[in-house]
Amino acid sequence: MCSLSFLYWLRLSGNNLSGELSWLKNCRSLNTLDIGDNKFSGNIPGWLGENLSSLSKLRLRANLFTGDIPQQLCHLSDLHILDLAHNYFTGSIPCCLGNLSGFNRFTSSKSAFTFAFSSESIYIHQMDLVVKGRQFGYTSTLELVNVIDLSSNNLSGEIPVEITNPPDLGTLNLSRNQLTGKIPKKIGEMRWLETLDLSSNYLSGSIPSTMSYLTSLSHLNLSYNNLSGSIPSTNQFQTFNDPSIYEGNPELSITDVDAKDKDGKKKVDNKEDEYDELWLYLSTGVGFIVGFWVVCGTLVLQRSWRHAYL
Repeated sequence: MCSLSFLYWLRLSGNNLSGELSWLKNCRSLNTLDIGDNKFSGNIPGWLGENLSSLSKLRLRANLFTGDIPQQLCHLSDLHILDLAHNYFTGSIPCCLGNLSGFNRFTSSKSAFTFAFSSESIYIHQMDLVVKGRQFGYTSTLELVNVIDLSSNNLSGEIPVEITNPPDLGTLNLSRNQLTGKIPKKIGEMRWLETLDLSSNYLSGSIPSTMSYLTSLSHLNLSYNNLSGSIPSTNQFQTFNDPSIYEGNPELSITDVDAKDKDGKKKVDNKEDEYDELWLYLSTGVGFIVGFWVVCGTLVLQRSWRHAYL
């Protein structure tokens, strides 16, 4: 059992460690816990959200954890990185996760400022996170990253509306679960959302038109669900030209995306044809003028040529 009551940062990721988490019970000063990519198992104990109340970053990714995601995690008010991906969690997503103040951008910035001038800043801390479909190693900017990644589990039920509460959340990845119901319309209020991956679930209904308000969104994946209706065609959705992010939804009108691509290509081709035609007329006119003055100008200037011609 942990006897280092002053332990602030613990990173044991990428090993072959196993067992449960009882040894962490007295690590009350922990701010960051990264034990991802191991073989830890069992449930997340409820005391983790009560005893380790200072946690702001929790990465349990790629282990063998089972059971429900405990409601006690919602006691971690400073939490702004929650990565539980690639485990065997079941049950529903706790609604209260969307009420954590740690996902507020200004709160995170304040923490980063304090951290930069603390004694711990002499060490280089790093955490690997999957953002925009790729894994990145974050160091100095880690305090500014806001992530909820619950992908590749066995979570069920609907996406709670409360999960869309944090306007400053940057990454929301709920892919490869068994989620049902509709995409919450309130998701359009997440002004700083850059990554949204809801693929490989059982979501139904239409894509909310409010999602076109997500002006920071650069990575979207809604594939392999039961979505229907048409795809929004305004604002941010004009930048998503990859049809694969919608595939696997038989009743979704992905033809609009194809039509948009073809229309855009047609406009480019038409513009190129106009340029070619203009260049043809211009070159013909210039060639005539130059040819005319080469012949006539010579006759005007050279008297002997003029006499010979006559």
